[in-house]
Amino acid sequence: MIISRQEIETHEAERLAPYAMLSRDSLGRVVEEDEHPYRTAYQRDRDRIIHTTAFRRLEYKTQVFLITEGDYYRTRLTHTVEVAQIGRTIARALRVNEDLTEAICLAHDLGHGPFGHSGEAALNGLMVDHGGFDHNFQSFRIVEKLENRFPDFRGLNLTWEVREGILKHETEYDKSEVVDFEPGWQPTLEAQIVNLADEIAYTTADLDDGLRSGMIAPKQLADIEFWQLIIKELDIKPLQGFSDMDRHRIIRRLVGKEVSDMIHASQAQLEEHQIETIADIRNLGQNIVTHSDEVKRMNRQLKDFLYKNLYTHWRIMRMDLKARRFIGDLFEAYLKSPIILPTSVQQQASQKNLHRTICDYIAGMTDRFALQEYERLFDPMTRV
Repeated sequence: MIISRQEIETHEAERLAPYAMLSRDSLGRVVEEDEHPYRTAYQRDRDRIIHTTAFRRLEYKTQVFLITEGDYYRTRLTHTVEVAQIGRTIARALRVNEDLTEAICLAHDLGHGPFGHSGEAALNGLMVDHGGFDHNFQSFRIVEKLENRFPDFRGLNLTWEVREGILKHETEYDKSEVVDFEPGWQPTLEAQIVNLADEIAYTTADLDDGLRSGMIAPKQLADIEFWQLIIKELDIKPLQGFSDMDRHRIIRRLVGKEVSDMIHASQAQLEEHQIETIADIRNLGQNIVTHSDEVKRMNRQLKDFLYKNLYTHWRIMRMDLKARRFIGDLFEAYLKSPIILPTSVQQQASQKNLHRTICDYIAGMTDRFALQEYERLFDPMTRV
């Protein structure tokens, strides 16, 4: 028996919480389109995001470690998949729309340039007098303007709620500046879930990659409360020997604790504020999705540890230095001699600001392509 879109939408209305965002209640698309017979609006959005060039390029974009450092560390793509996995689990537990949550998860990092946050900082500095660069807003620009896959409109023509979720995405390292999309409204519960799913994914993954790389040693974590809690529960004694299996077990337990705490703490907030409708979510004036105070405190300690011992580790700082040099040199070369840009990019530059065109071009590069382009331009022995 074939299940139609209408049946899926009816099933959503029957099983999801009253404050969930139903597909059939979407505020719609900028350009009206016929509905799909077998997929809801948010399922179509998810699929459009997956098929973008920007999504595929995430495979070769830095999370923390440059791709030249090895094949075992997270990339921006594997991070995105982990965020989506965590987001779906939480959305399902809270009985809100998994498809909307997943679509926002998959799009939230599309705007990252090569070399992670180092690359973003470099581009922002180069664009300081020309509107700056922010990967959050760049993600929005990609789905709105830069991905052209349809004859009748620019961008992907995503639904209002997915576009809002991308623009209003916020974590400790992501800040939104929203002037459109009802800035006085709180995001949907689905979009709020993405914020914390992102934080859980990068905190636990960065700890995992830090341990794998040897930049973090188990003995350094002796004063970290979350670490001590988990190794005690698992009866792991890292100072007597620490294996890959120990690391896998610890990270798995850490993710599980973070996710479970977020589900229960968010449910408590829903009950405390007597949330019954989407309007209640929109007008509350604060986000509902949260952690308990205890986990917030332990997370703060863990994040501070990672900043001090991983993100500012001398090896990471060397990667940062190289990344900023690569991007700075590429940008200046293109700016001084636009004729060396590919013909299609030159055509774009004739239609808009040269600085923004160059920024978009570099932001779309993978780490690998940026390194190859650097060699082509500055290594006299490399063929162009």
